[in-house]
Amino acid sequence: MLNSLTLTPRGGFRDAALLHPSSLVLVIGEGSAQAPILARNIASGGFRGRLMAVGGTPEGFEAVASIADLPVAPDLAVLCLPADALEAAMIALAAKGCHAGVVPGQASDIAGMEQRSGMRVLGQGSFGIAIPAIGLNATLSHIMPAKGRLALVTQSSAIARAVLDWAAGEAVGFSHIVGIGGNQGYGFAGVLDWLARDPGTGAILLDIRRIKNRRMFISAARAAARTRPVVAIRAGGRLGDASGQADAVMEAALRRAGVLRVAGLEDLLSAAETLARVRVPARPVPGSGDRIAVVTNGVGLGSLASDAALAGGGRLAEIDDDAFAALSLGLPEGSSGRNPLSLGHGAAARLGDAAAMLAGLSGVDAVVAVHAPEPEVSPDLVRETLAAAVKASRGAPILVGWPGQASAGRQRAALAEAGVAVFPTPEAAVRGALHLAQDRRNRVSASELPPAQVLDLAPDRARVARKFALVRSQGRLELTEEEALSVLAAYGIPTVPGRAVAGPEEAGDAAAMLGFPVVLKILSPDIPRKTEVGGVVVGLTSPAAVRAAAIEMQTRIGTERPEARLTGFLVQRQAARAQELRLRLADDAMFGPWIAFGRGGTAADIDPDEGFDLPPLNLALAHALIGRTRTARLLAGWRDHAPANIPAIADALVRLSQIAVDFPEIAFCGINPLLADPDGVLALDCSLTLRPAGEVSALAIPPYPAELARSWRGKDGREVMVRPIRPEDAAAHAEAFRRLSAEDVRFRFFSSIAELGAPQIARMTQIDYDREMAFVAVEDVSDGLDRTVGTSRLIREPGGATGEFAVVVDPSWKGQGLARHLMERLFDWGRSVGMREIVGQVLADNKPMLAFMRALGFTLRTSAEDAEVMEARKRL
Repeated sequence: MLNSLTLTPRGGFRDAALLHPSSLVLVIGEGSAQAPILARNIASGGFRGRLMAVGGTPEGFEAVASIADLPVAPDLAVLCLPADALEAAMIALAAKGCHAGVVPGQASDIAGMEQRSGMRVLGQGSFGIAIPAIGLNATLSHIMPAKGRLALVTQSSAIARAVLDWAAGEAVGFSHIVGIGGNQGYGFAGVLDWLARDPGTGAILLDIRRIKNRRMFISAARAAARTRPVVAIRAGGRLGDASGQADAVMEAALRRAGVLRVAGLEDLLSAAETLARVRVPARPVPGSGDRIAVVTNGVGLGSLASDAALAGGGRLAEIDDDAFAALSLGLPEGSSGRNPLSLGHGAAARLGDAAAMLAGLSGVDAVVAVHAPEPEVSPDLVRETLAAAVKASRGAPILVGWPGQASAGRQRAALAEAGVAVFPTPEAAVRGALHLAQDRRNRVSASELPPAQVLDLAPDRARVARKFALVRSQGRLELTEEEALSVLAAYGIPTVPGRAVAGPEEAGDAAAMLGFPVVLKILSPDIPRKTEVGGVVVGLTSPAAVRAAAIEMQTRIGTERPEARLTGFLVQRQAARAQELRLRLADDAMFGPWIAFGRGGTAADIDPDEGFDLPPLNLALAHALIGRTRTARLLAGWRDHAPANIPAIADALVRLSQIAVDFPEIAFCGINPLLADPDGVLALDCSLTLRPAGEVSALAIPPYPAELARSWRGKDGREVMVRPIRPEDAAAHAEAFRRLSAEDVRFRFFSSIAELGAPQIARMTQIDYDREMAFVAVEDVSDGLDRTVGTSRLIREPGGATGEFAVVVDPSWKGQGLARHLMERLFDWGRSVGMREIVGQVLADNKPMLAFMRALGFTLRTSAEDAEVMEARKRL
């Protein structure tokens, strides 16, 4: 059964009015510096819609005395007004029926003005908006952007102008240029949602300085990256955090969304050059995509390209003997090498043919063709053959490096005009190929189907809550080491046995109870790094040795750090030799809570090796986090060091992630060291700090809503668990599809589909629980495996404006009332997130679904657009 819905807005803002307007009004305030530039650009852009102006008489515009006198309600208003006049103008425009605007000047409280007026605007400080396909150039640009398939969403006018200037010289065009400005009004999420649906956009460039709503941004970026490459730059990341930690967290967040983050403007332009001209599959095939073949007519330049590929983390494609033998038949005499392949002197005109042959090999992901200028060889001929080969090739993408300037500059411009990805150096061409590889890896990772294994957590949340309440009641925010370790233990992370004691005598007694050897640690809220003050002694083998060490430690630290409060000692059983790791949980100003994994011990801050990710984590994500560090190679074992138990490390990461989900009041939690050996892991030390009362963190990625899981019993007594879908349901979801009848499939998808591909399965099982819900009915069958026997789904757009729902039940469960229960669960969820009305479509010959809709209280009528479709409407 299928029903798709649309929530129809009752007037007010429409994203099409902002991002594809049919009419525009320019509202001009006295002395506006932006108005003349915007008026000139709008009038000269060739916009086919109606142009009106209030407050001035610019050429090409229909002059109107006031907003109230506008002859029609324009789709879009460009407000060149002083800050104190903005709100009144927005209220007047909304009253006239205009709800979308651009604010190029400075303003404060844009969000408040939006709420009070009913308008949505880009700004403050917006660069404006350009849509070349409809001739709209309402920007502060110095250049008219050409039509193309790149979209640029930017906060910086300076970066926008730089990109547009470069694009004009490189013959690169745009589908949209959108200036977010200060990102106070209509922001990244709304624009990305639009671009994700726009068939004219092939790739998206983002200039990010500030994210207004981290959860909506990640959700929208992920939706866009599922179908096209998205590349992001962050200006000022290091300026705000010289350690690079904020940049690392941002890269982790974008990776989770499938977005490629690049380091600077040069890399952004390189990525733009590549994505504007290279055919990138909407759904990338699995694989790292980094097998690069280099072909050149100059050995030295080919060597530089090969070095750049290896230094950048790529691989030189391996060309086997059979493939090379076939390839050699088409190569000129004098060719040498295999990869890099040098065609020899005088063979530049064969560069295109050789590149196309390499591109056709199955083991090649990208070809970099590097041209070296040669005497007595026409560069025009070389360029023509290269352009023809790139255009005709249906294999791996071909990128061209053409160094030089005197003769090369004109040839690069001509190649760019012909649609070839061309670069001024071999290294730049390789960087473009590596961008393609990283984009493919990110997008594949974001849609990767995790294994069905789910870590079954049963933490003692009540115990942790009581511990935190006790700490707060004592006027503290920092837990003692023993208290912090007890939190880990409550979540199933193995901790070293230990006891906190008040003085040296008790320390000796505790050591005797724990067994030797032991470690003695000072306890002080004023000494976060105990080793720096000699506050850790290891290898103690008797009660007397423990007492002596405690007395000496207490005396020395009391003398050297008299201001430090000494609250006692922690005695722990000394663990055996193992690899030292560090796990950290903390908060980023832009993307919220993050988790880091890497090398531990006392040198962790001196020579850091950390990977970053965002909670929530599952086992697949935890393993990927471990694999992104250099430490991962050590965990595999070396020399006399046995391999560590990597599954146990991943288990600990998932449990730390769950702590972050369950207790957003945690400001910081660090485990260092976490010992790892073949038998598992053991936390030796932990620090944990709470936020001030009333403060909580907000996850960028919504956690799994386990609280919505409930059992349900059918009419015949069989029982299922109805719960939100999760990524680990991928295999069960695919199997459930295979059990559907052909008619059920047609009703569900409005067409016949033989099999759901991996991208579709990923889209259905990896959902954003804030803007979408899918309930699955899971039956526990005799072989112990869960079987999905029913699914209902409800998708809403940001703000609840549009969406679709579907419900399908396994043939063996029809007639049990399961479909009704699944739909009622959707209705409950829809109400909980503020949805008021469901409007949907059903195939007219889907009689069971139509009857089902009536029974659920929907009203039905024939669609005005398609007589074979019925529209159904229900108020929640």
